[in-house]
Amino acid sequence: MNIGLIGLGGVGRAFIQLLEMKKEEFGNLRIVFLLNSNSGIIDCDGIELNDVLEYLKENKDLSRYKGGFSKWNLDEVIKASNADCLVELTPTNKETGEPALSYIRCGMEIGLHVVTGNKGPILIDYKGLKQLAKEKGVSLGIGATTGGALPSIAGGEYGLRGSRILGVRGVLNGTTNYILSLMEEEGLDYLEALSMAQREGIAEANPKMDVEGFDTAIKMLIISNTMLNQDITLDEVEIEGITGIGIGDIEEAKMVGKRIKLMGETYYDGDRLKIRVHPKLIDKDSIFYNVMGKNKGVEYITDTLGEVAILGGASNVLGAAASVLRDILNIRRW
Repeated sequence: MNIGLIGLGGVGRAFIQLLEMKKEEFGNLRIVFLLNSNSGIIDCDGIELNDVLEYLKENKDLSRYKGGFSKWNLDEVIKASNADCLVELTPTNKETGEPALSYIRCGMEIGLHVVTGNKGPILIDYKGLKQLAKEKGVSLGIGATTGGALPSIAGGEYGLRGSRILGVRGVLNGTTNYILSLMEEEGLDYLEALSMAQREGIAEANPKMDVEGFDTAIKMLIISNTMLNQDITLDEVEIEGITGIGIGDIEEAKMVGKRIKLMGETYYDGDRLKIRVHPKLIDKDSIFYNVMGKNKGVEYITDTLGEVAILGGASNVLGAAASVLRDILNIRRW
């Protein structure tokens, strides 16, 4: 399979590294083009991944690399490269989904399978993209959008076939889970725990998306819309983050044998499906009680298979890249 990659941030580079690591196992997966915001490379025989990784350590301008160019048009690049699959890993825009939304549409219009780790396009127009994929006879892989390495989508899509999903619960943000774990285990207040997470590179310099609950909300929204065939928007989600949690709240929870987790919950209120994100007291008998540190988990409640949980998964860029590879391999399988 010939793969084109747009986006050379942490996950994009980790994906290149992963293919190089596993070339003995998946040597028939070749990257034939790489694109960043203002330059690119095409090699129809497959780009030398070790060479380009070394180059990217010191350079962002791909036009200076062999086979490189500056300005690009995706339609022309795809046709010139003979790609079969587009991997889209540009930064998320939760307001419009662009430019990733246009990239994904372009790839599918030409007949490429698409795999993305970008939440924006899936948040904005999942149904439209899924319909386009159906019309063009291609696949759309979105597993990396909902918890990185955690197979939230794959576990639901393939593992729960034949059952009806009645609800979904999840601890889906590793940053907030790590902060809450530090507060409990180290006795730190919220700002101290956040500062430590930032120093360790776990929390972003601007942690708003994580700590105010938006990342969890978007992941729950994607899971709910894809698994339950809904069309809920972010405006309809009730969102509360962890910024109001103090060390006193943590201690009170410990005294009664509970823990506080930032939970995402999808549930039916009558015939209406609702999504809520909020800090919640978790009992010891909950499967989420021991989901600590950067770990994540999702639980599906079904009519015939019971409660099915998926826990763990690497919380790093290589784990997210592995999720992208998993989607590519699932495309080949199905």
